[in-house]
Amino acid sequence: MKKMGIELLPEFIQTHYEVHEWKHACAILKHDFPKEWHDLIAVLEYFRLKRSDIVRPGGRKSPISNTIDQFLYERGWEEKQFNTAIIVDEARFDSPTHKIDCYRNNIAIEIEWNNKDPFFDRDLNNFRLLFELRVVSVGIIITRSDSLQEIFNKLGKGTSYGASTTHMGKLLPRIEGGSGGGCPILAFGITPKLYLED
Repeated sequence: MKKMGIELLPEFIQTHYEVHEWKHACAILKHDFPKEWHDLIAVLEYFRLKRSDIVRPGGRKSPISNTIDQFLYERGWEEKQFNTAIIVDEARFDSPTHKIDCYRNNIAIEIEWNNKDPFFDRDLNNFRLLFELRVVSVGIIITRSDSLQEIFNKLGKGTSYGASTTHMGKLLPRIEGGSGGGCPILAFGITPKLYLED
């Protein structure tokens, strides 16, 4: 029987992440973008949620996001911003997109560990626009599963990871409501199974 959808992902990822897919994103990635598929699998299998990274004081970018970014940057991915514009007759109106965390060969990855939840709107709108402009074929969001809240509470960090910050429960209604437009999307939620007491 031919595998389709999230069952194309290795068992480790299916059991250690909360995974959601729209518009055949897995099949497109695996068959049309095999190098990017391989890198995505590699970073998801490599990643561990370390206690020390959760309790570390905040900064510009969390060590959790930085771990994923650096893994991909070392494999040729880059932070990318597209300079887009609308031209009406002779008038040009610049409308640049926001930067994508990790981009390579039409695949866009955003890491939303603990931002305010409107960042999801920004990411999905960007995916929609760039898909329509034919420069993004699949959009991927890596965030945290709601099930991590118990760990945050035990570490005394529960208030730092509040209900209005980025987690899967805030993302799914936005995608289901069509915020990503026609863009194929994969969403991965980091779960307690990846937690490491270091």
